[in-house]
Amino acid sequence: MPSMVDIMLMQALMKAMPDNAALLIVGDIDQLPSVGPGQVLADIIGSGAVPVVRLTEVFRQAAASRIIINAHRINQGALPGLSASAGESDFYFVPAEDPETAVQRILELVKTRITKRFGLNPIRDIQVLCPMNRGGVGARSLNIELQAALNPAGERKVERFGWTFAPGDKVMQIENDYDKEVYNGDIGYIDDVDSEVGELAASFDGRSVTYGFGELDTLVPAYAATIHKSQGSEYPAVIIPVLTQHYAMLQRNLLYTGVTRGKRLVVLVGQKKAIAIAVRNVSGRRRWSKLDEWLRLGASRTSFNASKAGRGRP
Repeated sequence: MPSMVDIMLMQALMKAMPDNAALLIVGDIDQLPSVGPGQVLADIIGSGAVPVVRLTEVFRQAAASRIIINAHRINQGALPGLSASAGESDFYFVPAEDPETAVQRILELVKTRITKRFGLNPIRDIQVLCPMNRGGVGARSLNIELQAALNPAGERKVERFGWTFAPGDKVMQIENDYDKEVYNGDIGYIDDVDSEVGELAASFDGRSVTYGFGELDTLVPAYAATIHKSQGSEYPAVIIPVLTQHYAMLQRNLLYTGVTRGKRLVVLVGQKKAIAIAVRNVSGRRRWSKLDEWLRLGASRTSFNASKAGRGRP
């Protein structure tokens, strides 16, 4: 997903490539930009220095998916279809006019409604994605509520850095750890907490990783996460709270990124007004980059040199 690739990572990739290699980049510039500096894919496309093909057609096998249809609508600046579907659907809107109601609706969706109707595991298959960390419907608050509802801690637990960790918890690594081979955004599940040894064991993609209690500042509960943290990931079911409480973060690319994380089901919970604000808001924070200019300059020099060579000039 090169929309997430920052300029330093792209530089390292280009330096590592042999001169006779070809590079095909596939990505989506309409998602959130990389956490690191730059906007590599957008600059490459904007420069006009390389051939670009943009896929805009919804193919027949995906035309029935309301996730895909509504993702395209959001991307085009139109409201997604929020009315109830007559039959089975993969996209729903659940109204909630205030944060307290939204929290209760989310808990109900995760604990019973989605689990029963779609046969999904509430911890492993359903991911709540929030526009921001703070607030009553932010990732931090919802993690506390969801953890208490889905996996209340027993005796085998540890409390560190403001969180409680217990066997069965879903957790996210929030820093790259090259020694443990777990990286920012990786999701795992706690297998055991050993208070005598002072260690916690968690599984990431079936591989067990051990953390000392003093290292738990790199883990957070992951029943809910921010949309920014979800980039590059996908989940069977996604629930996204969208309320005016999140006003500072309501942007089109944020909503579009969140919606496109869901594979089988996406549920928006909140206010139509807040969804409309997000769809209309394309401002964001402008990124200042020289890459576009450098690519244009490089392309013009190449074209000029080729022209001279064609005329037989030295």
